[in-house]
Amino acid sequence: MAVEGSERENGGRLVKSDSTEFRWVARDREEFDADVDESPSRTGFDSEDDENGEQRLIRTGPLIDSFDVEALEVPGALRNDYEEFNLGRNLVLMLQTLGVVFGDVGTSPLYTFDVMFNKYPISSKEDVLGALSLVIYTLILIPLVKYIMIVLWGNDDGEGGTFALYSLICRHAKASLLPNQLPSDARISSFRLKVPSAELERSLKIKERLEASITLKKLLLMLVLFGTSMVIADGVVTPAMSVMSAVSGLKVGIDRVQQDEVVMISVAFLVILFSVQRFGTSKVGLAVGPALFIWFCSLGGIGIYNLMKYGTTALRAFNPVYIYYFFERNTTQAWMSLGGCLLCATGSEAMFADLCYFSVRSVQLTFTFLVLPCLLLGYVGQAAFLIENQTTAEQVFFSSIPGAAFWPVLFIANIAALIASRAMTTATFSCIKQSTALGCFPRLKIIHTSRKFMGQIYIPVINWFLLIVSLAFVATFGSINEIGNAYGIAELGVMMMTTILVTIIMLLIWHINIIIVLSFVSFFLGLELIFFSSVLGSVGDGSWVLLVFAAVLFFIMYIWNYGSKLKYETEVKQKLSMDLLTELGSNLGTIRAPGIGLVYNELVKGIPAIFGHFLTSLPAIHSMIIFVCIKYVPVPAVPQSERFLFRRVCPKSYHMFRCIARYGYKDVRKENHQTFEQLLIESLEKFIRREAQERSLESDEDADTDAEEEACSRILIAPNGSVYSLGVPLLADYSCIEKPSSEASTSSPEVRDEITADAGQSLERELSFLHKAKESGVVYLLGHGDIRARKDSWFIKKLVINYFYAFLRKNCRRGIATLSVPHTNLMQVGMTYMV
Repeated sequence: MAVEGSERENGGRLVKSDSTEFRWVARDREEFDADVDESPSRTGFDSEDDENGEQRLIRTGPLIDSFDVEALEVPGALRNDYEEFNLGRNLVLMLQTLGVVFGDVGTSPLYTFDVMFNKYPISSKEDVLGALSLVIYTLILIPLVKYIMIVLWGNDDGEGGTFALYSLICRHAKASLLPNQLPSDARISSFRLKVPSAELERSLKIKERLEASITLKKLLLMLVLFGTSMVIADGVVTPAMSVMSAVSGLKVGIDRVQQDEVVMISVAFLVILFSVQRFGTSKVGLAVGPALFIWFCSLGGIGIYNLMKYGTTALRAFNPVYIYYFFERNTTQAWMSLGGCLLCATGSEAMFADLCYFSVRSVQLTFTFLVLPCLLLGYVGQAAFLIENQTTAEQVFFSSIPGAAFWPVLFIANIAALIASRAMTTATFSCIKQSTALGCFPRLKIIHTSRKFMGQIYIPVINWFLLIVSLAFVATFGSINEIGNAYGIAELGVMMMTTILVTIIMLLIWHINIIIVLSFVSFFLGLELIFFSSVLGSVGDGSWVLLVFAAVLFFIMYIWNYGSKLKYETEVKQKLSMDLLTELGSNLGTIRAPGIGLVYNELVKGIPAIFGHFLTSLPAIHSMIIFVCIKYVPVPAVPQSERFLFRRVCPKSYHMFRCIARYGYKDVRKENHQTFEQLLIESLEKFIRREAQERSLESDEDADTDAEEEACSRILIAPNGSVYSLGVPLLADYSCIEKPSSEASTSSPEVRDEITADAGQSLERELSFLHKAKESGVVYLLGHGDIRARKDSWFIKKLVINYFYAFLRKNCRRGIATLSVPHTNLMQVGMTYMV
């Protein structure tokens, strides 16, 4: 980044400044070059450009891109990082969070003790106390301490999940492998960039090391992709586990019901669940919040009932010494039970992933004062029942329910299981949308089910895919004990990746003391590795299927990111030179027909090579050309006022512009093509007016200087106080070097008035030209660029690029499909790059 941004204190203005530095520029080089590299190590033009012209030493400020200057002109929204406490509002949010955030963790009492005592029978009440003590402190350490107290504060402007953490890291360090970052991205008001303090050299060193090492970037991406694949696998296992465990209660209420009937009913429930997923979740919080409230109250009430009926011996399990006794008596049994014990913390990651709808405080209050106490009472009550009924180690929850309350609790348990499954599926959709926006998942059709909440989405392909895999899991395993082990693998995979990413955030962004950071990562990662070793011990029972499933998802995402990166880098290398367009002239070597041509491409800088195919393939080209790049930036949402950035390409007579349309990974691209065109053209008109205003202000100042000073000290003072040169490339077709010195040194009022009048007429002519071009129609010029591996490439690269990536690209959704452009407004040209 050329200059670090701070506060937006003043409006944009042109003033004199003595703060300058020397830089070599080409004297006869046109100032409309649109492809100046923004790398901090670059201070001038490319060396190959400098060879063609005389060089001259002029005084300038730091080189800045015109996109960055334009971004500074957009007033950012004022943000308040602190939430005002409102008791009534937080109580309503607490009720809403029950239905969306805590459904998964709330249904864990249905199956935790069943899985823990599956392979080893209970031999004494000390075994029950040891298992209960494990559950109690797992609930306290993982959901409460790790997620509620620490991880939730790592949200990305209210967004949670693995990719939200990755986005947060990419915002503070250039860790993304796709080289399309621009300094202007940091000017978005929702960017919320916190520059590391000068005294904290550790953060700066980590940032520099991460940005300089391609190996660390790849390793970080692989960790994120692994965590994401585990989230999707979690979205498969959660419905199967929750629904089957709830339906299994029928075996307690009706003796004739067998496991086969349970499987068939579970399959029917899953089909219904995924079929209604498309109706959205915009009102799910208020609709099912009361149902979950009744469920948690039932858990607490049943726990209190069992304590009163069977005694309070189970309360002794709050003493952690019983964990030691449990491992001392039977180390193997205790170690194998850890996989089942972890199931009490399932849904911890869902609490973080579903954070986008609620505030951190509402989630913390709801879990601390309602969810956790009810869960603890439920587990303690089950343990009290088991101490007196040690032979009943299956269907512990339903067996401990009082007879009169059995059927109502069974009904509400099934409702809670369906809610938990629905919430986890929705979190999976959000995770896939985030990964798609950041270039790590093939584009799929996304349906936004709510006009009020941006995060309410539905992905048909993923929905039916999850249904098929969930049905396969239920039919293959047929038991919650086998599915429970796979469930633990998925949960632990996500938890470990979250621990690593939060550790990086602690070092890079939060600036936490190194001792605290090491304590956090050592304790929680070590604890999760112990749990992971337990579930891996049973991987041969069938859980390996989930690992294979996650591995397939990982390779799909990695291959897509790898292919997209190669394609972008190849397009950058083969982009058209500005010298070629200059030689073609303002007519571009063809006929300029009335109308606006929107050339869609992925480049944020330069003229795409596919534009040359349009020039050679079409008999005419439109009178106005706008290169449009749809770009996702690492923020949840981009305000509409900051959506578009423009730059003039070539002199004014060419009527060519570059537009970057910026979206956050949470943004909704629901506008139709007419709305998009209207917003784009309105933003272009504002850009032209602002450019003319800057030129007018510049002319007023230049009239008071001599010719040499005019050629040397055109400076822009940005709103943050930074000094920028206006020599290149902000005002594209304005060249101070070509102006006669007599004109530059003239300061009479008559000449000033004449210059002002000419500028006003020029502005009106260009705006009139824009409106006439718009009236003639807008055509979308699409270039389908494919890549193929070179003949001398490695076999693995040929296999990945020519077959796997090609298959994904052929079957994914085209980027332009979101705008629903009519075929009569489309023109397409194909091009193949050899990589």
